[in-house]
Amino acid sequence: MSKRKFKTEVNQLLHLIIHSLYSHPEIFLRELVSNASDALDTLKYLTLTDERYKKIPFDPRIDISFGQQERRVITLSETKKERKVITVSDTGIGMDAEELEKNLGTIARSGTRDFFGSLTGDAKKDSNLIGQFGVGFYSAFMVSESVEVVSKKAGCEEAYRWKSDGKGGYEIDEAVRDGHGTTVTLLLNGQGEEYANRFSLEAIIRKYSNHIPFPIHLSYETEANDGTKTKKTEQVNAASALWRRPKSDLEEKDYTEFYRTISHDDEDPLLYIHTRAEGKIEYSTLFYIPKKAPIDLFWAEYQPGMKLYIKRVFITDDDKELLPRYLRFVRGVIDSEDLPLNVSREMLQKNAVLAKIKSDSVKRILGELKELKEKDRAKYDLFYEEFRRPLKEGAYQDFGNRELLVELLQFKSTKTEGYTSLSEYKERMTEGQKAVYYVTGENEKTLRSSPLLEPFKQKEIEVLIMDDEIDEIVIPALGRYKEIELKAVKRSDTLDDIKSEEDKKKEKSIGPLLSRIADVLKEEVKSVTASAGLGDSPSCIVADEDDPTIGLQQLLKAMGQKTMPEIKPVLKVNPDHPIVKSLEKTEDGEVFSDTCRLLFEQALLVEGVQLPDSSSFVKRLNRALQRSL
Repeated sequence: MSKRKFKTEVNQLLHLIIHSLYSHPEIFLRELVSNASDALDTLKYLTLTDERYKKIPFDPRIDISFGQQERRVITLSETKKERKVITVSDTGIGMDAEELEKNLGTIARSGTRDFFGSLTGDAKKDSNLIGQFGVGFYSAFMVSESVEVVSKKAGCEEAYRWKSDGKGGYEIDEAVRDGHGTTVTLLLNGQGEEYANRFSLEAIIRKYSNHIPFPIHLSYETEANDGTKTKKTEQVNAASALWRRPKSDLEEKDYTEFYRTISHDDEDPLLYIHTRAEGKIEYSTLFYIPKKAPIDLFWAEYQPGMKLYIKRVFITDDDKELLPRYLRFVRGVIDSEDLPLNVSREMLQKNAVLAKIKSDSVKRILGELKELKEKDRAKYDLFYEEFRRPLKEGAYQDFGNRELLVELLQFKSTKTEGYTSLSEYKERMTEGQKAVYYVTGENEKTLRSSPLLEPFKQKEIEVLIMDDEIDEIVIPALGRYKEIELKAVKRSDTLDDIKSEEDKKKEKSIGPLLSRIADVLKEEVKSVTASAGLGDSPSCIVADEDDPTIGLQQLLKAMGQKTMPEIKPVLKVNPDHPIVKSLEKTEDGEVFSDTCRLLFEQALLVEGVQLPDSSSFVKRLNRALQRSL
């Protein structure tokens, strides 16, 4: 017998499960059945494609039973106590000792730290995340005093037992098992005992696992009037490939149950898309859009949500090429009639049939989202709130579908409540308006109070508020919308579009002052220009026409670009502001210099830029305060 300790992350997870998730304990059976199904899928594929496994008999089934187990309890006198157990057994691929340790003693999947950082303390939400992350086996400890796993790998003679009480360690030793597969036995605790009956188990199986594609058998005893007990076993799930069935045979609940099976999500899907294609290429697809973003949506090592089948044989669920990266939130199934069963990962990436299925599927998914936007805007807004950033990635990356993706994008606006689209903005454009204007930054509230918006407000010109960092990259890449230029208000030339002749006269009148300010700030700014209509703001900074904005510079640095050249901003001053008017008359050199630098530094602060020398700024500010008093 080999006693071993759990890795730290498993101990963390067990502590969370045992102490925090009691409000949702029935998911333990969903997770164990799902694991059994995966083991059967793996063996089915190997018996068809791998010479080492082709002679191994494949009789797929999952068996669930319940009963009582004698347990010795040492007290003042030695007694025996009956405790209830639940057993889940499969005829799948099985595990050897090394795999038992790897799969049940550690969390091998990347992103573990991010996973724990995502846990909220809310039992329902966290139980959902545990299923999504693929560590649902440990949910068995919610209802168990101890868990025993006996497994025999297909093609091997030896069987092994893994056993743990979930309190820090586990044991692995040799065991005996008839045939390959895995048997999980739960010695139930007080709470778990409520599930050790036919009706509870059958209800949970039908709720979560009805569409597992292998038969699930439940064994139980019946008692006749004369006390005679008979053991019965019956199949309790539909065990059919739901995506291959006609839509007319399916109800909403069928789609929902299957979604929960493959996604481990306790919410209903926001949308599902079921397609059967016939012709030169035959395939079935069933796609789901979740209501909430998956836990790993923005992780580099995200888990793809698509399962690939060939003629109903499971092939893979970890191929990130089945859909483009920006649709990584989509869950579902692709089942092809035309691909060879022994197709390799390299072949999948280059296969013309799969490329065609992928292309058609992307267009179908985007088309359904466009239809949802047109027919149920409130529902689409819920989707967009969760998945707007991946859609924007798509608009940047997927040139072939860019036109459709752009129509799916939405933004906040200075003219409307909630989200608005580019097409809706275009309809509201004022007569003679030259472009679609937008402002980018990290905080909507800050952007709405930006001095750069004042000239547009005065002339009743709408500006789109873009507060996702990715907007800094995506929108300039789009460039235009239906021949109309997309222009950032943070560009030095943008305000020229809306200047009146009066504005131009005001700006020209302070030409000498601009030269004096530029002389003081020649090391800090590229140029100093005037901009009438900045409201109660005396100054602001913008990027020169061909330079990246401050926000884009910060984003590129955050992404690891270290060799970025120094790019100076353009300072704009407001000729109507009292400070600027007073500055024209100032002859004191120190006062003039301090004021110029304060105008520049406050403009940096409004943009969220860290001052290069905060101590000097404070000294200048103190001198200005002292003079005012």
